[in-house]
Amino acid sequence: MTTIQRKKSSPIAHLTPQDIEQIGIELDAIRDEVMGSRGEKDAAYIRRVIAWQRGLELGSRGVLLFSIFPPAWLVGTAGLSVAKILENMEIGHNILHGQWDWMRDPKIHSTKWEWDHASPAEQWKHSHNELHHTYTNVIGRDNDLGYGIMRVDEDQKWHPMHLGQPFYNFVNALLFEYGIAAYDLELGKNLKTKERRRDPKFRAALKAVRRKIGKQVLKDYIVHPALSGPSFLHTIAANATANVIRNLWSHSVIMCGHFPNGVETFEKTSIEGETRGEWYLRQMLGSANISGSPAMHLMTGNLSHQIEHHLFPDMPSNRYKEIAPKIQDLFQRYGLSYTSGPLPKQVASAWYKVFRLSLPNRGEAAVRRPVEKKAPAVSTRWRRAQPQAPASAHLGSAGLGTPTPVALSAE
Repeated sequence: MTTIQRKKSSPIAHLTPQDIEQIGIELDAIRDEVMGSRGEKDAAYIRRVIAWQRGLELGSRGVLLFSIFPPAWLVGTAGLSVAKILENMEIGHNILHGQWDWMRDPKIHSTKWEWDHASPAEQWKHSHNELHHTYTNVIGRDNDLGYGIMRVDEDQKWHPMHLGQPFYNFVNALLFEYGIAAYDLELGKNLKTKERRRDPKFRAALKAVRRKIGKQVLKDYIVHPALSGPSFLHTIAANATANVIRNLWSHSVIMCGHFPNGVETFEKTSIEGETRGEWYLRQMLGSANISGSPAMHLMTGNLSHQIEHHLFPDMPSNRYKEIAPKIQDLFQRYGLSYTSGPLPKQVASAWYKVFRLSLPNRGEAAVRRPVEKKAPAVSTRWRRAQPQAPASAHLGSAGLGTPTPVALSAE
């Protein structure tokens, strides 16, 4: 049974195992309906967004050739910031999830796409698609939860170093793409011992990150500024500003997806023998949405529909808005809380938790409840027969939209 992180009152206590598996069946039906209806309208959407983004980036870089003039600097920097956000959020993130692999377009495919980011696509896909989306909000398993530098739950032991986590989080926000690259490398673990530092896999991954960062630096801070001639230094400043704005935005969006009040965390033992329905339930309760306009949804890469995205990671992002009412109805019928709110509220809620958990627990939370030791669960994972996908409906290499249980290794 999915286990909420040692809460006195569990928000899922009223659900029976049959309820949970029925939730899985209903979600499968929603998924099958959408995935079976993908077509030219969806393909036209992603191609249109890519064309807009590339046009905006090219135009903005053209304006920045004259960035020695303040109006050109402001317009070019603003346009480049938006272009970088679109490329990372609605385009790169979603292509790398395999959302558009069914198109069989080699230019828009998860195995071929390389994004405008410090982290190489292949490394990011492993840490994000395979680990984060499998172990969503499981403390000790999901490193996206606090990025390994923050305390994220009252039941985690407090240490004086946690007093600095608001500062750590702010620095991480400013340099987010580099923080993600370090996170993908698992630097904290791999730099601990000489054996890990010398591991050929780690050294190869580190070399790939260095190579990718070198390409990014060459593009943003050498080649394009050099083309600007007398605007060289102004263009460097513009590119650096655009990168920081992109980092702050993407960090805020991702924080809102898994860290505001109302989002649950889960015990490490909760995934032992986890069924398909329980996996779905964990995605539902471990995610939060951002309400807003179509422009907001586009600029967040439709991660404003984080709940829907975690249920169906390889579903085309333009379809999340379509299924959101059905998901909300499912929450309501089964007595679950659908966590959503406007961006300022969600950002404030997430940062409040960062500050609150940087301090020792108070009141009842200061009394650490004993951890109930359980015998390893026998795996009784629930599966369904998988229909044969038509030739035009390849779902991508990760296959994350149809959650497949993975073998768990002891840590």
